[in-house]
Amino acid sequence: MKLIITCEHGGNEIPNTYKTLFTDKEILSTHRGYDLGALDVFNSLKTLATYTDYSKTSRLLIELNRSLWHKNLFSEFTKKLSFIEKEHLIKSYYEVYRNRVENKIKALITKEKKVIHLSIHSFTPILNDDVRNCDIGLLYDSSNPHEKNIAIQLKASLYTINPKWNVRFNYPYLGKADGFTTYLRKAFSKKYVGIEVELNQKFSKNNSMNLELKNDLYQAISELKD
Repeated sequence: MKLIITCEHGGNEIPNTYKTLFTDKEILSTHRGYDLGALDVFNSLKTLATYTDYSKTSRLLIELNRSLWHKNLFSEFTKKLSFIEKEHLIKSYYEVYRNRVENKIKALITKEKKVIHLSIHSFTPILNDDVRNCDIGLLYDSSNPHEKNIAIQLKASLYTINPKWNVRFNYPYLGKADGFTTYLRKAFSKKYVGIEVELNQKFSKNNSMNLELKNDLYQAISELKD
């Protein structure tokens, strides 16, 4: 088993060429601009992985965790760009990042039996007046026995380490919804296990996640078995 860890929404950076599109600068600092605390968690877990990768480009420029056909690939700030400008964003940011990760997985799978991919994200605690009742969400394909096994291991380990954490499967989003892990599942079939780890942003302060949560997650991941 080879573990890789990624973070698609690690920052809210906008290249100088496109900064004029964002007249509302404050939105880049909200949960819409990036996943608060996610990069901090990613950095705390890096030593566990064979390979790691991340992006600090804001999801409002181009959404790295969506397929090219998805309606939210471009935000309301970039949808008005020309076809040529959008193609440039796809080639320069989207494909550069996703191809890099996909090629690494492909290389590892040729040498090893299986690759476990943990994609680190965070979610806003309240969305549309709905309070998300969850501390840690594990998103996976419930019809995939390998992914189900890893998710169950993670939840059980977290409960043993610290039973106070409210860990839920496929919440606040479904693991089979469009995303990078969903795409990679189809690309690599049974030799790939992809799980999105969603952390509640209520534990993030100044873009740093709660230390206890990070330590407990580190321990739980370190105990994973194929």
